Amino acid sequence: MALGSFLVAIVVGLTGMGGGALMTPMLVTFFGVSPLAAVSSDLVAAAVMKPVGSAVHYRQGTINMRLVGWLCAGSVPAAFCGVLLARALGHGDGVEDLISKAMGVALLIAAGGLAVRGVLARRDRHRPGSANGAEGAAPEIRIRPVPTVLIGLVGGLVVGITSVGSGSLIIVALLALYPSLKANQLVGTDLLQAVPLVFAAALGHLLFGDFQMEVTAALLVGSIPGVYLGSKISSRAPGGLIRRVLALVLVASALKMFGVGAVPIAWTVVVLGAGTTAVWLAGRRRAARPTGATRARVPASADELVP
Repeated sequence: MALGSFLVAIVVGLTGMGGGALMTPMLVTFFGVSPLAAVSSDLVAAAVMKPVGSAVHYRQGTINMRLVGWLCAGSVPAAFCGVLLARALGHGDGVEDLISKAMGVALLIAAGGLAVRGVLARRDRHRPGSANGAEGAAPEIRIRPVPTVLIGLVGGLVVGITSVGSGSLIIVALLALYPSLKANQLVGTDLLQAVPLVFAAALGHLLFGDFQMEVTAALLVGSIPGVYLGSKISSRAPGGLIRRVLALVLVASALKMFGVGAVPIAWTVVVLGAGTTAVWLAGRRRAARPTGATRARVPASADELVP
């Protein structure tokens, strides 16, 4: 269980998502933990894990603090209310299934959007005057308070009910609302806003859920070093790399929301990962290949090097 949480936490630190969408199904599927206990224990562990990852991004300056504030204004009270709503609905299998299917659709749409964004970014980098293909500084984004608070409200409610959404659902909405936000800023901002959100949901589950200390302890043993490692990589990694990993996590999370088994998900991620790597290598090879107009002339002798 600690090893599994270590691997999931690396994904959380690297992409800002996948915690609830991967950790909770892992507990239920592979370790036989009851769904309510898995949700409660995962949220309490995340309340410790998320600050570790967000602290790394804060030191690297990859967090938009104004955006975090508006998100938390909606997500924190909604997360606690989500726990109460889950208790009032009982098991809520029908409601949870509907939310899972809707999130699966949203995650697949987001994965497609990331692929399109990557293609457009590659096209822009190869235009004349594009600073040799390097990613430029991110433009200053204009905060839209009302839609941002609504994103936090919906995300917090879903997290309180299912423990899923603090990364996956909110990061999808942020991608749509702020498309100019750089990948590492997106991850850092999402991780920090998830700290008070998860704290509120964890408090509710400690009071009203089915918290199990032994499960939470095993998750923390693996997740704390995992999220630290993933965040260190994310805060320094190129935006294109993070987008590719994020797209794979989106697809895996979406398949899990549709009830696909762990083995088909693993094979799908392996095939997609190999395919995207092959496409990326082919693109790099074409970009590095000199054309007739740009091929440098090699001096015939050392005398030609003297002015």
